[in-house]
Amino acid sequence: MPTTPLTLDATDPPAPGGCCTPLVREAADPESARELARVFKALGDPTRIQLLSVVAAHDGGEACVCDLTEPVSLSQPTVSHHLKILVDAGLLTREQRGRWAYYSLVPGALARLATSLS
Repeated sequence: MPTTPLTLDATDPPAPGGCCTPLVREAADPESARELARVFKALGDPTRIQLLSVVAAHDGGEACVCDLTEPVSLSQPTVSHHLKILVDAGLLTREQRGRWAYYSLVPGALARLATSLS
């Protein structure tokens, strides 16, 4: 039985029910994609995920940097570095009170992140 080679002409419209389906919602534009990538990069470190979890678990959803070193077994300068990345990504806020900095989750930040991909 002879075989016929398949050819694809890029100018042919897709067949009904073919591989090309229409978008059902707006996809991320380049700027939004860059912002999402920056946030996901901040979340790409297990220590930062743990720090977010510890802050969220504190009474009132707020924690002093002095309370965050022990749970992650890292020095205060290292923890502060990770926290700065989370603040810069818009996931935490920082409030200076005297000698110590207090961190809290940005309300709705994680929910917005999840919604942006669903």
